[in-house]
Amino acid sequence: MAQRLGTLLVTGGSRGIGAAICRLAAKEGYAVAVNYHSHEEAASKLVAEIRQTGGRGAAIQADIGREADILQLFQSAEQQLGPLVALVNNAAITGGFARVDSVKAAMLERLFAVNVTGAILCAREAVRRLSTAHGGRGGAIVSISSRAAKLGSSGEWVHYAMSKGAIDSLTVGLAREVAEEGIRVNAVAPGLVETDIHEEAGDPGRAARLASTIPLGRAGTPEEIAAGVIWLLSPAASYVTGAILEMGGGR
Repeated sequence: MAQRLGTLLVTGGSRGIGAAICRLAAKEGYAVAVNYHSHEEAASKLVAEIRQTGGRGAAIQADIGREADILQLFQSAEQQLGPLVALVNNAAITGGFARVDSVKAAMLERLFAVNVTGAILCAREAVRRLSTAHGGRGGAIVSISSRAAKLGSSGEWVHYAMSKGAIDSLTVGLAREVAEEGIRVNAVAPGLVETDIHEEAGDPGRAARLASTIPLGRAGTPEEIAAGVIWLLSPAASYVTGAILEMGGGR
């Protein structure tokens, strides 16, 4: 049986990359707080799966675009599973496909509320619990960025790429801010990955259509991205902070 490692909170953990992270984290010995916004059934099934294999988990509803929900999320996670040792900032939305000349203010407000404001507020709550300056024992934060932050995603979702650029800045800045307080802060930047994000954005065949643009010749899998996240959380990455691990198949 894996060593018990404490509580890991994964925002947007019910599906796709988030769910793969939760599964692998549970196998590694974390008690996993699976946050979800609207996909309650998927989150509940995932937690049941984790428990059936001897792990510990809890499904917790919260809208990462709302500060009150974030506060309740962290409180509930620790009440149900015990003290936090790590955070994965995974929750994000794309805002759908749109050129810059057709984006809507309301969409941008929601996009940045979840992808940027929500991410930094979750990081704030993690630091308040993990930092030795606040009486904590240290820990790790990994945020999910995107290769879009560097590539720009012109013609599709520059707005989404822009929000992920903010994640990169948060990663580097926060890493330096809390390095002496026992917290490592890193990010993973996936490229094209086979998840339902493409379908939700309005192009279910996008991963297959763009696979030929990847030097490795295929889209990645959520499990491959999860492996990078778990490595960054682990003692094997003890000298790694402020890093953005690009996992894009060479693109």
